[in-house]
Order: sequence, then C-alpha cells, then structure tokens
Amino acid sequence: MNTSNIYIGLCNPKTPTNVGSVMRAAGCYSADAVFYTGRRYNIAAGFHTDTHNSSLTIPLVSVDSLLNEIPENTQVVCVELVEGATSLPEFKHPDKAFYIFGPEDGSVPKNLVDRADAVVYIPTKGSLNLAQTVNVVLYDRLAKSDSSQMGDELIREARDRNNRLKI
Repeated sequence: MNTSNIYIGLCNPKTPTNVGSVMRAAGCYSADAVFYTGRRYNIAAGFHTDTHNSSLTIPLVSVDSLLNEIPENTQVVCVELVEGATSLPEFKHPDKAFYIFGPEDGSVPKNLVDRADAVVYIPTKGSLNLAQTVNVVLYDRLAKSDSSQMGDELIREARDRNNRLKI
C-alpha cells in the first residue's frame, strides 16, 4: 500500500483505549499521521494502549481544527452514520485521503461533513466503536487497492515472535 496517502482525523475522542487501537491500526495500514481535537483524550492519555508503539513512527497530534491539517490535493472523507451517505462497500477510496471519524459518544461536526468530498457509512446494525470503525475503513481501502502487498513475506514481517505457524 502506498504511504503518504492516509491521514486520520479524530473528533474529540473519548477513551485512550480507542485512540491506542487507532494508532495500532494506523501502523498496520501505513497511515502517515493521526490528528485529534478536544481535551478528553489528553486527560486520559496516561494509559498506554498503543501496544505496537505506532506513535513512535506515526505522529499523533492534538490540533484545534482538523480542517487546518488537510494536506494539499487530499480528499476529505467523513465516516459517519449520516442519511444520504455512501455505503462503504460502494465507495471508491481516493488516492490521498483524510479520513475523519466522530467521537465514541457523538457525531462528526456538521462543518466537517459540509466540507467533506465524501461521506461514507459502514452498513451495520448498530454503530461500531471508534477503533473498530477506523480498522474497517482502512481494511476496506487496502482490500480495494491494487498495490497491496501479500504473501508469506508479509506474513513473516507482520506476525509477532510467538507465531511461527506454517501450513
């Protein structure tokens, strides 16, 4: 998968567990940076939940406005249960995307939805939590990509030292 194409924006995330899991997903799917707004995560950030230490290589940046962080020539994709949104299975991911996700207990703010180039939703019964949603969207991007790396080499690089299983 190409790097320097994936940016993640979190709107006022609530729990360090979800942000840590988002960072793990960002590392697994080669995101370039994760930005977040609000103060709730900063209050709870003392808990270490990024078990892959992705924050050592992927910036996790507190910002006042996600709109100020959108790289040039990058499309904004809000992921939210919004009437009129496109179903994720039908969505074609842009080459350069800034994915914006709402908080665990709220929605993406309307000004961000209004600015978005696309608004997509995951067709589930009920809502997923923040980290699950990020993982599903980034996996969907990878699955639809022409440049995804596959095979035993990737497996050897990706698995941890406790897994040496072969078929």
